[in-house]
Amino acid sequence: MGDGEREVAGSCANGHDHAAVPTVGVEEEYFLVHPGSRSVEAGGSRVVARASSVMGDLVSGEFTEYQIEGKTPPCSSFAELFSQLAWMRGAASAAAQVEGLRLCASGTPVIGGSGPAEIGDHPRYRASVDQYRAMLDDFAVCAFHTHVHLPDRELGVLVSNHLRPWLPLLVAMSANSPFHQGHDTGYESWRSVVRGRFPCLGPPPYFESLDHYERLAVAMQESEAMLDAAIPFWDIRPNPRLPTLEIRSMDVMPDIDDAAAMAVLIRALAVTAAARVRRGDPGPRPSSELLRGAYWRAARDGWSGNGVDALTGRILPASVQAARLVDHVRPALEEHGDMGQVRAFLRRLAVRGSGAQRQRASAESRHGLVGVVDDLILLTVGSVASASRQAPSGPQGKPDETVHKLFRSA
Repeated sequence: MGDGEREVAGSCANGHDHAAVPTVGVEEEYFLVHPGSRSVEAGGSRVVARASSVMGDLVSGEFTEYQIEGKTPPCSSFAELFSQLAWMRGAASAAAQVEGLRLCASGTPVIGGSGPAEIGDHPRYRASVDQYRAMLDDFAVCAFHTHVHLPDRELGVLVSNHLRPWLPLLVAMSANSPFHQGHDTGYESWRSVVRGRFPCLGPPPYFESLDHYERLAVAMQESEAMLDAAIPFWDIRPNPRLPTLEIRSMDVMPDIDDAAAMAVLIRALAVTAAARVRRGDPGPRPSSELLRGAYWRAARDGWSGNGVDALTGRILPASVQAARLVDHVRPALEEHGDMGQVRAFLRRLAVRGSGAQRQRASAESRHGLVGVVDDLILLTVGSVASASRQAPSGPQGKPDETVHKLFRSA
């Protein structure tokens, strides 16, 4: 339910035709943890205030004070996006360290805080508490949002129809929240379960048109199931203020290579869908019940298990579904030069598993949940911190001495 929006994806790479590579941007949410207890700790406002001297509006607060959010500017290539993610995490980590905290990319808190979460200071967050009440008592989750440049809102809504059957697979591939406040949930993405209890979070309906989308959003707001019709919480939405289509179903991922690969895979999916819409293809219409069931199965079993293929209703291994997705978007991946990075991502998933699998392996091989948090911190920013001490780059790709100073004072 974050509110920190910025232009994370802008105009096409060459700015004019459908064949141009659309830019892609990312929003990532992180927990702040205490280096001693490894539990989440309130400090979002302090960290944002310090980080904003380097990051400007590329950093913001989140729903709880346990969290912050980082954003990339629009990027045209995998390499550019990777660089911006590394810079973003490095700058945010440096600010957190100065405040005595560490940055941790996990979909849910591995070890809970000492008391109820302090809500961030934003009118929208307070309105959410008034509306949803106890449903928000433990709503501290961290997501990975991808923005793909798509300024035509009507086209964006119709593209959503093509993307929605693939959302459960994206949940499985990004799953990174098996533990919640000290407990093993038995799920790979507990964040998806927490979100699923809300009437307006999850896969979007099938829309006949932009008008249909807007009318339904207004009706949901009037029912009070949705807070604001202009900013619906569906997992695909045309951004109300930016020329982008936003995909929101994924857990935050600790590995930067995985995050950047997921973003360019989603871009290829959106580009493929847009081409089909322009040819008059209305998109598949899996039932909402089957789609929600596929979400639940993906959240429970994740990458290592079988899942529901929402396009066919068949039960298939996540790896088989992922291979089908890559085949589906192959022309776009090859045109944008992203096939190698996406294949490498799938190889990493095959060899060492998803974030959730890595968390459980860490709990078994190290010192329980403390070891899990330590590994997540290292994965989130360990290599970034080292690289940033050598030659950090800001949003314009230039060395940023302020980040050096933040690291030296940490």
